[in-house]
Amino acid sequence: MRVVAGLLLLLLGLCGSGAQGEAGGLGEVAEINQNTDPKHPAEESTQQSTKQTTCDVWTELRALRDMVVEQQVHMELLQRENSVQATELVSLESRLTSSESKTRDLEKENADLQTRLSSSESRIDQLETENAVQATELTSLGSRLTATESKTSDLEKENADLQTRLSSSESELLISKSRIDQLERENAEKPKVAFYTALTDAGNLGPYNTAITLKYSKVFTNIGKAYNPSTGFFTAPVKGVYNLQFTVFGYHVGYTGVQVYKNNQRIMYNSEKSSENYVPEYFTKSLVLELTAGDEIHLVLPSGDSIYDDRDNFSTFSGSLLFTL
Repeated sequence: MRVVAGLLLLLLGLCGSGAQGEAGGLGEVAEINQNTDPKHPAEESTQQSTKQTTCDVWTELRALRDMVVEQQVHMELLQRENSVQATELVSLESRLTSSESKTRDLEKENADLQTRLSSSESRIDQLETENAVQATELTSLGSRLTATESKTSDLEKENADLQTRLSSSESELLISKSRIDQLERENAEKPKVAFYTALTDAGNLGPYNTAITLKYSKVFTNIGKAYNPSTGFFTAPVKGVYNLQFTVFGYHVGYTGVQVYKNNQRIMYNSEKSSENYVPEYFTKSLVLELTAGDEIHLVLPSGDSIYDDRDNFSTFSGSLLFTL
């Protein structure tokens, strides 16, 4: 750029000098032509050649000047373009810095995303494995559910049947309870009769010359007070069916026996014979009798027979009301 400027200044200087020489030369030539005589033809030819050379130089100088001016204009245009490009370069550098920073941030984000992606892929593989296991379990549960539903349906049917049977049983139970309540009321209203006695602690009784009524003096049970230990009589308090039982024990030689009387009428006689002393002989009998209220039952020791009892209660008499009539 400095070389071009120097060349331009040199050309401008030459142009100025050439212009003054040309002007001076022309004036002198005109003055010579006017004051002198015509010269030799060779001199005239030299002068013309000099003039022609001077014209060519000036032509070249003008061309150079035009070139310099054109270069100046071109240089100004380039300077403007350089200024614009410099501004654009600064802007591009700023954008490049921002882009590089953003690129680094994006690279970091990309690394984070890659890490998260790897973790997500690992988690997905794990979830797929779990899903496969759960799918297997779900299939198994589905089969079990189907079996359970089928069993539940069967159980519901059985439950319905049981509910029906339960309702029927509850109805029957209510009827039975009502009947039981009625029977309990009837039973509460009916007399309760039961007795259990033993004969004596005296040991052997008999044999006697006449029959005697046996009075069982040891009373253990006497519900309803139907047995009288003073007389040895059992009196039926109500009409009904009674169960009566007695045990007879013998311990000496001879006969051991008992007679059963109903209202002074003998209805049973049982006896056993022993051929030796202190050899036990005993028997037990039961009776089921229909009695009316006031009927009496008592036991009689026949004449010639004997019976034995002591604190061990070998000989007993008992009875109870089975049901009323």
